[in-house]
Amino acid sequence: MAMANVDKGELMDQVKQQIAVANAQELLTQMTQKCFKKCVNKPGTSLDSSEQKCISMCMDRFMDSWNLIYRTYGQRLQREQSNF
Repeated sequence: MAMANVDKGELMDQVKQQIAVANAQELLTQMTQKCFKKCVNKPGTSLDSSEQKCISMCMDRFMDSWNLIYRTYGQRLQREQSNF
């Protein structure tokens, strides 16, 4: 029976890792799409300096916003769990 628990725990860890990877991929996809749409007016073979700067700033803002939301959500979950 103990072996089944270990296998179940390992399986849960693998599922959690896969979910984390999927979430990271989704975050990257959303950030890329939003920043490209905002910053690149005329796609070409390379980005000019203003497009590069815009993309860099857009990605920074996107990540800052995502981190704030993630922290706030985590704090809310902790508060709700402590109320039970």
